[in-house]
Amino acid sequence: MTTYSPNVASCLEADIVFRDAVVLDGDRERAEICDVAVSKGRISSILPKGHGTKIKAREECLCESKKALLPGFVNAHTHVAMTLLRGLGEEAPLKDWLEKHIWPVEGKLKSNHIRIGTQLGIIEMISAGVTCFGDMYFHMDEVANAALEIGVRCGLCQGLIGKDPLFSLKLKEGIKLYDNWHGKNEMITVQLGPHAPYTVSPKKLARIAEIARGLHAGIHTHWLETEWERNYIINELKQDPIGLLYETGLADVASLVLAHGVWFPADRLSEIAKDNITIVHNPSSNMKLGSGFAPLSQMIQKRVNVALGSDGAASNNRLDPWLEMRTASLIQKGLHKDPTLVRSKEAIQIATVNGYKALGFSKAGVIREDWKADFILVDLDKPHYVGWDLQNLAGFIVFAGTSRDVWGTVVNGKWVYRNGEYTTVDYERVIHDSKVARKDLLNN
Repeated sequence: MTTYSPNVASCLEADIVFRDAVVLDGDRERAEICDVAVSKGRISSILPKGHGTKIKAREECLCESKKALLPGFVNAHTHVAMTLLRGLGEEAPLKDWLEKHIWPVEGKLKSNHIRIGTQLGIIEMISAGVTCFGDMYFHMDEVANAALEIGVRCGLCQGLIGKDPLFSLKLKEGIKLYDNWHGKNEMITVQLGPHAPYTVSPKKLARIAEIARGLHAGIHTHWLETEWERNYIINELKQDPIGLLYETGLADVASLVLAHGVWFPADRLSEIAKDNITIVHNPSSNMKLGSGFAPLSQMIQKRVNVALGSDGAASNNRLDPWLEMRTASLIQKGLHKDPTLVRSKEAIQIATVNGYKALGFSKAGVIREDWKADFILVDLDKPHYVGWDLQNLAGFIVFAGTSRDVWGTVVNGKWVYRNGEYTTVDYERVIHDSKVARKDLLNN
């Protein structure tokens, strides 16, 4: 339950106050109706219904117990500008999809394509309640600028792939990205981004890990996404997939984000249950590419930190955290024939606070005083919410809710989306520019 402000007088002034909001997060056993005040990008006070009347704010949002206030969702692994590649190579195996359909088009990407594709992805995500994303792609300065301009948080890494001298050049770009952007305005973190163990050799992985430790930087990489990848590590590299994390030093960096993790053996998950390691589960992408089902319920039982991602829009094809939450839970219930697995509260934790932790953001992902004011407002006055109450709301959010229910998205105490309107970006311009960029990429 919430610990309320003992001194109302200390929080009389606020930038925004959300009155009679139905507050829910992954830490609460049940929802609560509260007045939530925001000042200077932080949650300055949380008061029980009827106790916040003395709060004076420049702006009031009257929720009338009909809007839920939840932490913003974190899309902890994606390739945002791949919105311009959506629909290419549909229903092909991962290796063929990459080599025959995606990489040839990616070879044509220029910085302006990345900027436009990122803007397109961000407007899609903020309307679905995403307040922070983890991105691995190219021309990442463009991604950083787009995120700052629109006003969302992100954890960024330059994708590292290929042989020298290209690899060394990209590594220098990744380090420069860290130097220029890490910690910028408390909105951006930067990780180093080796693509995967089948595109970056163990020797190069060790080199990256050493540099990351020197910078105290995190690493974001794909790991055990497919059965083919697991067999490659075992048969071609002659390595144990978990042992390789330790032998290269990846497991010892400040924070390690392992995207997918589908093929981790369930009986060895305790070996990656470390405070600095996060598996980002991407259920829709894994199913669509035929990669399999990650042992999510066992990860939770072994206390592995698990976050949630969509992967790129070319492999999903949505950037929708609501879909991923529901899918992640339902897969485990059906696969293991156990309806108690991945409960709604756990799904919300995976989609919110765990993602912030993975990307290096502290005091974010829970509705708590002095924590970052990153949250969403969900319209509960809809047919599929009939029957909700303070005890069962988490189940309604995860299993009945959809991205269309997001009424507003707030990041760092500022609106980025409100009642169908984008407050920090020209929606029509982004759509127009995206159509032109898509045509340019496919016609070259």
